[in-house]
Amino acid sequence: MAPAHSASASTGTDSIKGLALSVARPAYRRLLIAEPALRRAVPILIVAFLVTMAVGALVQIGDHRRQAVASVTREIRIVADLIADRLDRDAKLPKPEAARHAQEILEATALKLPLSTHRLLVSDADGNIIAAFPRSPVIGRKLLATLGAAQPLTTFGAEAGVLEIALPDEEAAFATVRNLASGGQFALIQPRAAALAPARSDATLTTTLFSTTGFVVLILGFAFHWQASRAREADTIYDMVRGRIDTALNRGRCGLWDWDIARGRIFWSHSMFDILGLPHRNTLLTFGELHAVVHPDDADLYRLASDVASGNSSAIDHEFRMRHARGHWVWLRVRCEAAHQNGNAHLIGIAVDVTEQKSLMEKTAAADIRLRDAIETIPEAFVLWDADNRLVLCNNKFQQLHDLPDEAVKSGNDYQAVLAAGRRPVVHQKIENETADALGARTFDVRLDDGRWLHISEKRTKDGGYVSVGTDITAIKLHEEMLIESEHRQVATIADLRASQRALQAQTLELAILADKYSQEKNRAEEANLAKSKFLANMSHELRTPLNAIIGFSEIMQSGMFGPLGAEKYQEYCSDIRASGQYLLEVINDILDMSRIEAGRQRILWDTVDLNRILHDSLRVLSGRAQDKGIALATSMTGNVTFVGDRRAVKQILLNLLSNAVKFTPEGGKVTVRGRSTHASVFISIRDTGIGIPEAALKTLGRPFEQVEGQLAKTYPGSGLGLAIAKSLVKLHGGSMRIRSSVGVGTLVAVRMPLNGPRSATANAEAA
Repeated sequence: MAPAHSASASTGTDSIKGLALSVARPAYRRLLIAEPALRRAVPILIVAFLVTMAVGALVQIGDHRRQAVASVTREIRIVADLIADRLDRDAKLPKPEAARHAQEILEATALKLPLSTHRLLVSDADGNIIAAFPRSPVIGRKLLATLGAAQPLTTFGAEAGVLEIALPDEEAAFATVRNLASGGQFALIQPRAAALAPARSDATLTTTLFSTTGFVVLILGFAFHWQASRAREADTIYDMVRGRIDTALNRGRCGLWDWDIARGRIFWSHSMFDILGLPHRNTLLTFGELHAVVHPDDADLYRLASDVASGNSSAIDHEFRMRHARGHWVWLRVRCEAAHQNGNAHLIGIAVDVTEQKSLMEKTAAADIRLRDAIETIPEAFVLWDADNRLVLCNNKFQQLHDLPDEAVKSGNDYQAVLAAGRRPVVHQKIENETADALGARTFDVRLDDGRWLHISEKRTKDGGYVSVGTDITAIKLHEEMLIESEHRQVATIADLRASQRALQAQTLELAILADKYSQEKNRAEEANLAKSKFLANMSHELRTPLNAIIGFSEIMQSGMFGPLGAEKYQEYCSDIRASGQYLLEVINDILDMSRIEAGRQRILWDTVDLNRILHDSLRVLSGRAQDKGIALATSMTGNVTFVGDRRAVKQILLNLLSNAVKFTPEGGKVTVRGRSTHASVFISIRDTGIGIPEAALKTLGRPFEQVEGQLAKTYPGSGLGLAIAKSLVKLHGGSMRIRSSVGVGTLVAVRMPLNGPRSATANAEAA
């Protein structure tokens, strides 16, 4: 099924499509116009039909359920009234006889009426159940407890309605209650599942019919959709093939012909009109219009038409000129074949624009003339031989060199005959050139008897022949002799240069020996550093065990767990022991962390880090120390800053930097922490109003055990590892840390961390 626009479009859309529509029947065109509307309407009608059926089915199912509920309600009301009337006749019987009589009435009524799914209950004036059908353990229980919270209660003498309730076991049921003349009550209960069973059967039947009908309609709709898809795919293939043929005709400068000889009507493709520069036409051409643009000296259309019509000629391959719209002539090569359609003779084929080929042939002839002129004007002797050693072309220089007559230099003469007709010059010296450019090529120098030198180059051509060019190189040879003399003078200079080269080689050897020694010393230093790290790690582990005991026992002694120590001085000593042990444990932990980092055993566990939360925890840890010194802690975070990193390592970085800031800030100072994030990094800055760092110490600060104060004159405790550990952990994250400080003013530590962990760290490193 073709698209609608293909029928309404002009036949001039493209050549093949125009030819196809010109032979199509009118009924097919009308089908093309109506098909798209039908293809869009069918799915809509199917959906509307299915929706209508679904609504009807839902309405019918709801109506069946309402009728079932009304029937059940009416049945329950009638049966309840009947049984209540029978029970009221013997209202004055004693309790034992009343219970037995009520049970007999319930069983007799149940046998007469189809009450297999109903539950009948009778209670006395106290609300206790005295009779039940079918018999069950509920006898003796309260009627209110059996009916549940939503029970259909009525007043005495009033007619109770039928309600849908939920029993204590959560089963849905229809129930009604009647007050008896004896002061008791009668209750009739029917489960909703049994009552609505006929309605569910009708709903199942309706649903089955709707599903079957809908399935059949959907199958028909899908079949129509598949058929329409197949038709659209066929249209796509047709358009693709038609487009390729039109593209081939347009790009190949070809025109399509269909000449109805009997009627004198001619079809041209659009590419044919483009070749002649004529506007596209939707109508067929006449024989007179074609004859008017054909050059009269190139083709006789009347004779061609007569030969084809009489059967004397079945194919035409002819070149002729046709007039362009601008007035110039266009050369065309027409290839047509006779065909008979409906008893009429047609001439069908293509016309190829060969104007460029004709022009190229003329240009080739002109280029050949120019080539011959150029060969004659060059100062070298030139000759060209074919694969059979026959002369193709030579210039006057070659003829003069060999003193050849004019008859000997005619094209086609044999090589031996040409050389026999001339006189070869006397050769005094011949030097072969051993570096030929390619297989079958050679160059050599020849000295003539008059003292001239010729450089002769011979090279094989692609067709098996060869070309030879002789160049006068007498001046070059004289210059070479002068160069030889200069070469002798340069030999002495070269000897001096060689001596200098030997001296440089000796120096190079010495440098290589020094470089080897440097490499060995460097390896020793690295091994010593590694051994140092391992020693520190092992010693730290060995020291932590007794330290934990010292700290633990000092805490026990200070708390007095096993009794008082006696003198208060012991409490002070215990406190000093504990504080010293804690300090020494922190130093050992720092040494362990530093040794792990230097040994390359520190692992980074990448996870999402909430900087605000970690900063809050770190400030809470240091708040007590800051309060003791009266230092104000301030934070300034730009939003909720999160990034990918190691939570423990980031917390250790912040604790080390904040601890240094609080430690080196005097009383009454201030420590400010700021944080923000960009598209690729997270920036954290910690500024304090402490003692500051000298400019000379900033270059070495951050190395392990490096401190601003000397060991003999330092006033602040510490191992000098906190800043080094923080800097190393930042580096393991792929970030960087910078320190700016002024003595007496304060210090600013700026940390940059990648936002997305290893990926952004790698990208930042590549960008750097």
